Amino acid sequence: MSEQPRTKTVKEQLADIPGTYPFTQERCRLGYHLNMFFTTLLKEENRREFLADESKYLTKFNLNDEQRRTILERDWAGMLKVGANIYHMSKLGGTDRKTFQYLAGQMAGMSEQDYRNMMLRGGRPLEGNRSKSETSDPS
Repeated sequence: MSEQPRTKTVKEQLADIPGTYPFTQERCRLGYHLNMFFTTLLKEENRREFLADESKYLTKFNLNDEQRRTILERDWAGMLKVGANIYHMSKLGGTDRKTFQYLAGQMAGMSEQDYRNMMLRGGRPLEGNRSKSETSDPS
């Protein structure tokens, strides 16, 4: 009698999608201070202070070095990896006067226009974007 393969959990399934960083409990805890920073950018006076001296403003928050780097370098996908919530992160995009399409394009490794065109054509192709663990079509 052969053993049935173990079914992946939803968390494992999501983590297996290329370019996907699920906002899990662990990421939520990791990104707490990062997301609190983003939230401060709702107020105009905080945006002005941040833009005047970004490094100095970030000292107000208990960020780790990698979180600080992703902000200063505007590494949008990196921010997700280190605990950013996309909705909070968009406050930084707004502070930089960037559209959500721009952010999505950057996270997908393409320009805003290329991202827009891809979405108008129906989105990312499924081929090569379904699973990190599958090397070929199982059918």
